[in-house]
Amino acid sequence: MRLLRDLWRICRADKPAFAGGVVIIIYLLVAIIGPLVVNIPYQKNSNLAYLGPSLKYPLGTDFLGNSVLSEVILGTRPIMEVGISAAVMVVFVGVTVGLVAGYLGGAVDQVVMRITDVFLTIPGLPLVIVIASIVRTTSPLALAAILSVTGWAGLARAVRSQALSLRTSDFIEAAKVQGLPLRNIVGRQLLPNIGPYVAIHFLLAVTDAIYAEVGLYLLGVAPISGTNWGIMINLGISQGALYTSQSALYLFSPMLAIVFLQVALVYFSRAMDRLFNPRLRTQ
Repeated sequence: MRLLRDLWRICRADKPAFAGGVVIIIYLLVAIIGPLVVNIPYQKNSNLAYLGPSLKYPLGTDFLGNSVLSEVILGTRPIMEVGISAAVMVVFVGVTVGLVAGYLGGAVDQVVMRITDVFLTIPGLPLVIVIASIVRTTSPLALAAILSVTGWAGLARAVRSQALSLRTSDFIEAAKVQGLPLRNIVGRQLLPNIGPYVAIHFLLAVTDAIYAEVGLYLLGVAPISGTNWGIMINLGISQGALYTSQSALYLFSPMLAIVFLQVALVYFSRAMDRLFNPRLRTQ
């Protein structure tokens, strides 16, 4: 509760961070509630194709005559679901690998870090594109796993450095002397000290995963199923939205949705920085 109160004070003093937090909450609410209240028939009606903004269609219509606003709303959940799931996987694997290597040290550290170095040197996006083109999955969790295949390595190395510096500290030595089991030492002593870095990295991992996910759909690597922002951009380009002024909103609406979300995540991560780093609060 104390962290939440401190975060609230920081956000009140930092208007961009506060706005970022509000935008993130709005996106989450849209992702949860949107599919319950919005429905798209997906029936082609050439008379309604690529209409401009109106009271009935605030963002106009797509090439099938469906509401662009409805598609943006429905496309929020898949994007958020995959982005957050991929970030959770990145954090879980990165923290686990880093703690194991840093706390145990020795031969275990050497072996784990050599494997981590291999993943650090692999070009992440090309590998993700190759795997996605082979697997061709529509499962959000499977897609999130593909997106996180190399993203954990940088976090693992950073966590390992923190664990190496903490394992010889007085409170860790005292826990060992008391005979506390390894899970207690890691869960109650090490994790709280690396928590701030992990929390910030989680927000940045969400932004990376969303960019990569949209890129896969834009390139046509991921199968087109349902509606999300990447599919909208892909279909907008392939269906001629680049060449008619009436269809511009169909192409740019998902792009703006991505930009607003990414900016919100970046600004809110600044509040997280200040929350866990007291020196930044006085600047």
